[in-house]
Amino acid sequence: MKNLPCLENAEWLARLSKSRGGLSGTLYAMYSGLTGGITVDPALMSIPADDHLPQRGDGVFESLKCLNGRLYNANAHLERLELSCAGIGMALPAPQAELLKIICATVRAGGKRDCLIRILVSRGTENMGIDPALCKGPVLYVIVYRYTARIENGKLKPARAALSTVPIKPPQYATIKTCNYLPNVLMKLEANQRGLDFVISVDQNGNLGEGATENIGILTPDNELLMPTPDHVLSGTTARRALDLAKILVTDGTLKAAEYRNITPAQAAQAKEIFIFGTTTDVTPVVEWEGGPVGGGTPGPVAEKLLSLLKTDMTPESETLTEVF
Repeated sequence: MKNLPCLENAEWLARLSKSRGGLSGTLYAMYSGLTGGITVDPALMSIPADDHLPQRGDGVFESLKCLNGRLYNANAHLERLELSCAGIGMALPAPQAELLKIICATVRAGGKRDCLIRILVSRGTENMGIDPALCKGPVLYVIVYRYTARIENGKLKPARAALSTVPIKPPQYATIKTCNYLPNVLMKLEANQRGLDFVISVDQNGNLGEGATENIGILTPDNELLMPTPDHVLSGTTARRALDLAKILVTDGTLKAAEYRNITPAQAAQAKEIFIFGTTTDVTPVVEWEGGPVGGGTPGPVAEKLLSLLKTDMTPESETLTEVF
């Protein structure tokens, strides 16, 4: 191998730009607390090598979406972000109201009315070791990127799902949205290898847990909408909102109940409908579970009603929206 060059800054940035240019359709804008500003150049959207986030996975995050120029359920995401920070002994880098302003400014800089936003809070920089006390932080990063929904023929694509063989995280880690997502990555890898859309973990008591980045729910033969209790899984903002909205269906008699409850694999196998909840999946009906059809093998009526309620919750009149543009 020939001697590697020690590059001047201009050449380094030129090479970065060339190598990262293909991401221009994915990354729209990034705010870094280290600069106090925003860049729209994908080659400059980076986290330092001495940041504890890439070094140790030491940080927390949230992902939310902007639809037609409005953030959906932003306050719920920021509240969970603060809880996640507290869960690993770290403070928010700024009050929630200030974070919201930074998020909105970064979305506007990206120029896309429909996008996803990743909020990252790192323990900080200037530490290649393990001791968090040596980190200079916390540091906030906000990344705005392309939003791609699971759409097929103009509707959310139904899903094939099954139980995962990847061990679930211990509750201490599962209930905090940390940046250590290796088990989640392995779950998605497993789903890909098995030709599935989602796999669902099983908790220490043998009950259903969660997907790689999604929550699950079932409709029992008695028309009860159930979701796994949040004791062993991350409490999803979309799932929580869907459960709140489902009370409308309890009132009108569509559902007998809508609540958190332990769900066994046997109950899932007997479910009339199964649902996947998430920021990008909204309410996705599962039509195949463990290799067999769910219900009639087509999306059920409760999934359709839940999705309709969630979509209404994302309209301009909804109190869950934050104006950006």
